Amino acid sequence: MQSVAQSWLVYRLTGSSLLLGSVGFASQIPVFLMAPFGGAMADRANRHRVIIATQTLSMILALILAGLTLTGKVQVWHIFVLASTLGIVNAFDIPGRQAFLVDMVGKEDLMNAIALNSSMFNGARIIGPAIAGILVAKIGEGWCFFANGVSYIAVIIGLLMMKIQCTRRMPSAASPLADIIEGFRFVSRTAPIRALLLLLGLVSLVGMPYTVLMPVFADRILHGGARGLGILMGATGVGALLGALTLAMRSGVKGLGRWVAFSCGGFGISLLLFSFSRHFSLSAALLLPVGFSMMLQMACSNTLIQAMVPDELRGRVMAVYSMMFMGMAPFGALLGGALADRLGAPLTLAIGAVACMGAALLFGIRLPSLRVEGKQLILAQAMAGGEPSEEMTARVVD
Repeated sequence: MQSVAQSWLVYRLTGSSLLLGSVGFASQIPVFLMAPFGGAMADRANRHRVIIATQTLSMILALILAGLTLTGKVQVWHIFVLASTLGIVNAFDIPGRQAFLVDMVGKEDLMNAIALNSSMFNGARIIGPAIAGILVAKIGEGWCFFANGVSYIAVIIGLLMMKIQCTRRMPSAASPLADIIEGFRFVSRTAPIRALLLLLGLVSLVGMPYTVLMPVFADRILHGGARGLGILMGATGVGALLGALTLAMRSGVKGLGRWVAFSCGGFGISLLLFSFSRHFSLSAALLLPVGFSMMLQMACSNTLIQAMVPDELRGRVMAVYSMMFMGMAPFGALLGGALADRLGAPLTLAIGAVACMGAALLFGIRLPSLRVEGKQLILAQAMAGGEPSEEMTARVVD
């Protein structure tokens, strides 16, 4: 929610596509650089306490930005500093929060919990901006930041009330750097996880900049202003919600690899059509499949990765997931902003959409060879939590 309000504030203050991309870069590049350290901490420290600390820091940063904006003192450099600081916090929060899931539910409910968590995690990243677009139009950016800051209070209280029996992790004799290298080595040697993460990284690099450039489409191309931004982001949010409901109706991981390929291709096709549209209603309608497809790809990838990774490496592998999902986005935001300044926002999105379609095709071609190793990994993790039931085996094996 804060991300879109922040983008609109920068656009309102400067009118620059390049600065829009630059703020996106500043807010997310720390995730790319620092997430490995966050993942190592998640595998060494008490994940519950890590998340409480990161959520508290996020609340403070949101309230500072709200105060500066509501008093009319905010400047672009303030936004850059606060955005990059929040990025550092997220570098520790995201791997810790993803890895904390197994501590909350245990091994036996992990499959369904992962799907639900993925839906909530990725859906919030799409539905939140939709809410922000509406609030910016109604009450302004400052109150949007304030609402975000206040919302953390409920989250922190909920975390403090949790009584979690955290998994006892043996102290690592290796250095943090050696732990980080071990996580990267596991990802690089595990073909299914590597393929999912590479596809995710490519979409974040060339497809996700559409959210950063949405103020340009809402104002200059479709002439909808802040209210139009709210409607466009709302359409994306509705599509994401439908994607979440679709995934929630599933059980187990069978067939999710095909879903990843088809949803990535659908995302590219929908985004390409959106880039050509000059009618507001048609553009809003096309953002429904954009949100739907993106939600499915991100959530299915998350579910498959968490099902395949050993618990002792979970934090570090989810750190690489964070690098691909959020860490590549700043490079995409910077590249998208720069290209939009030279080529225009529509052509920039069209190029990214075609790249997503090509990547989906390549992933689909490789999928049969990846599926065999993926099944072995999933069954191995089920065995690690106890002898898998016949039902569990049926969910995994075709």
